[in-house]
Amino acid sequence: MDNESIARRFYRLAALMELRGDDPFRLRSYRNAAEAIEVWSTPLKELIAKEGMTGLQSIPGVGKAIASKIIELLDHGTFEAWDRLIAETPETLLDLLELPGIGPKTAMTLYQKFKVSSIPELKEFVAGGGLDLVDGIGLTTAKKIKESLEHR
Repeated sequence: MDNESIARRFYRLAALMELRGDDPFRLRSYRNAAEAIEVWSTPLKELIAKEGMTGLQSIPGVGKAIASKIIELLDHGTFEAWDRLIAETPETLLDLLELPGIGPKTAMTLYQKFKVSSIPELKEFVAGGGLDLVDGIGLTTAKKIKESLEHR
């Protein structure tokens, strides 16, 4: 797993945490670490082999907790906090955020009230007139969502 893939996992973790309304300081720390990891010149796997946990903690924004998650991710392909989070909040919800008119609040409303957690489920929901039931989605936003779904 390269640095970019590791950074992407932490970006996605922060995005899922934001959807859930988790502590903004925690999710900011994951984003800051992801930004630093993404541009770090040495592959983290090499850094760990040479310097261990201390080497990881030399990366700005990477403390002991995030360093432990990186090691777990490299050793097992995942880490416990990620697994726990996606068990409670489907990762596919992040795909909904890519659509114009759907922000974190709307994505969570779609999931919690209507059990819509992916683009295919949203397409079915929209086809059945479901957007009319969602508070906060007006005609203009509904039109944007429908148009963007046509191109997927």
